Amino acid sequence: MILNKNLDNLKRDWLEKNILILGFAREGRDNLAFLRKIFPEKIIGIGDRSDFKKLEKESQQLIKSDERINLYLGKNYLKNLDKYDIILKTPGIPFHLKELKLAKKRGVIIVSQTSIFLENCPGTIIGITGTKGKSTTTSLTHNILKEAGLKTELVGNIGTPVLSFLFKAKEKDIYVYELSSHQLFDIKKSPAIAVFLNVFPEHLDYYRNFKEYALAKGNITRFQNKNDYLIFNAKNKIVKEIAKKSKARKIDLNSLKLEKIIKINDIPLKGEFNLQNVKAASAVGKILGLNNKSIAKGIRKFKPLPYRLEFIGQYKEINFYNDALATIPEATIAALDALGNDVQTIMLGGFERNIDFSKLAGRIFKSKIKTAILFPTTGPKIWQAIEKKFKKARTKKPPVSFFVDNMREAVKISYQKTEKNKICLLSTASSSFSIFKDYREKGDLFKKYVKKYGKKS
Repeated sequence: MILNKNLDNLKRDWLEKNILILGFAREGRDNLAFLRKIFPEKIIGIGDRSDFKKLEKESQQLIKSDERINLYLGKNYLKNLDKYDIILKTPGIPFHLKELKLAKKRGVIIVSQTSIFLENCPGTIIGITGTKGKSTTTSLTHNILKEAGLKTELVGNIGTPVLSFLFKAKEKDIYVYELSSHQLFDIKKSPAIAVFLNVFPEHLDYYRNFKEYALAKGNITRFQNKNDYLIFNAKNKIVKEIAKKSKARKIDLNSLKLEKIIKINDIPLKGEFNLQNVKAASAVGKILGLNNKSIAKGIRKFKPLPYRLEFIGQYKEINFYNDALATIPEATIAALDALGNDVQTIMLGGFERNIDFSKLAGRIFKSKIKTAILFPTTGPKIWQAIEKKFKKARTKKPPVSFFVDNMREAVKISYQKTEKNKICLLSTASSSFSIFKDYREKGDLFKKYVKKYGKKS
């Protein structure tokens, strides 16, 4: 097999090493495919916290088809790290696990797919991060470049796992890479073009504190040089402070005048926060030499992503919006700002990540919301913050609250309590994992029951 120079070096360095893939879902499978192309005969370890029967079917099939695998599955999946020289870790597994810390002390090399790609890809990488807005910005950036005729790939969280691209990557290729804090945590090289949208408290169950989370995000520019570009949002205090230390050429996305590129009414995205995303994507286009006409074409042809302030439709004269990916208070506040005073019913609550809901309570106080439907586990905590705000103000009554533990009941209540031509908004300000598998399941169940109970009888 012909490899590029960087991969030849990697092959030589890893040839005599014992390698373990830690985490075996979508990205883990890509890691195995990558290693198999370089080392077709090597015995490779695979560790995952799930038992075999709980792995995704694709993972099960891949394991069954490969005889050169040592498996470590279930609750003891971390017990054999001392047998390996290199651990290729997926983002969902925290670096802070004591077993990983001990392995690193023993000299084990712990790497990620992202770090390998950034250090070995000869093409141009556009890395995009932010607590909210990164998926939309990444997809929009890709669409603008694609419509302009550039050879571009959508990769990372929102697109395809990246390692498979390394075998065919050329200098002229462009990779638009959505990067989470988990992916950025261990990198030693930053993208040539970095987009840094915002930082808000999130994933506080994964990191030791908010500062560590913010620093992980900041790695997107930490290793840039004077030839690189940083597009950043100076309106976000933490982003602004991190940008000050960057060596890259800096562009404050707020300095870009969208009206010179496209009429605001022609942008197929709702809300002021989405205008920031459009500015960031447009700034990338400018760096790559696109004119305003080309950028505007890519924006107009962009189809908004599902689960992000997605209009489901009008049923029984009620307007339903699916904002299932709003997993932090700031995202829900942005949704309320975008939709205005027509929001009458809101669904809130989910997985506990030690987030403060006082600002959200303040925004609900200013709204016309009459009904709050609350999911476990954070539902009661959110409601306490709302009650506290309304009691302190003493100027109006709080919304009526309903505590539910399933989407079916939540949607039934929304039909009963929402007036005609008003909005029911699913925007939980919390992660989904308390009673839902993920935001997709939550959003899909919302759609399912909205349509089911919205049928004409």
